[in-house]
Amino acid sequence: MSTPELIDHLRRHALRTDGPFTLRSGAVSSWYLDARQTTFDGEGARLVGRAVLDALAPGISAVGGMTMGADPIAVATAITAAAEGRHLRAFSVRKEAKTHGTQGRLVGPVRRGDRVTVLEDTTTTGAAAAEAVEHLSQEGLEVAQVVVLVDRSQGMAGRRFADLGIDFVALVAPAELGVES
Repeated sequence: MSTPELIDHLRRHALRTDGPFTLRSGAVSSWYLDARQTTFDGEGARLVGRAVLDALAPGISAVGGMTMGADPIAVATAITAAAEGRHLRAFSVRKEAKTHGTQGRLVGPVRRGDRVTVLEDTTTTGAAAAEAVEHLSQEGLEVAQVVVLVDRSQGMAGRRFADLGIDFVALVAPAELGVES
């Protein structure tokens, strides 16, 4: 699923091996992937958008996930799709509802009934993507798939989504980056 160019970009720009690092899950690791060093870079975003677009399930109308990690991936994927004449929308799920404006957590041009893919940059447990799935389901969107840039969960995230009947795709495995999960 991954491309050599994407793996190379992640290795050169986003991978840190000078740990220890405490991960979102609370686990401690000798390596860390600061994926935004790739997803916010022009060339990196192009590579990510292409890889995600190639991995999308049929019938997906929008892509997104928890803000901040999913945002640049969703926009890069939507732009890549548009360049090929395909209409694909991006969205974001806020961690908390705002107290002003529309006061919602869901941002972007999505509607009840849309078939969507949840994105995440790096997953250790699948918790962030699962939070997005739960909120999107409450909003009436159909979550068909979860796509993560790098899966360091040792299969945990895939099992979590399989139990929910949601397809799980990891674009890059830690071994492809030269590290162990």
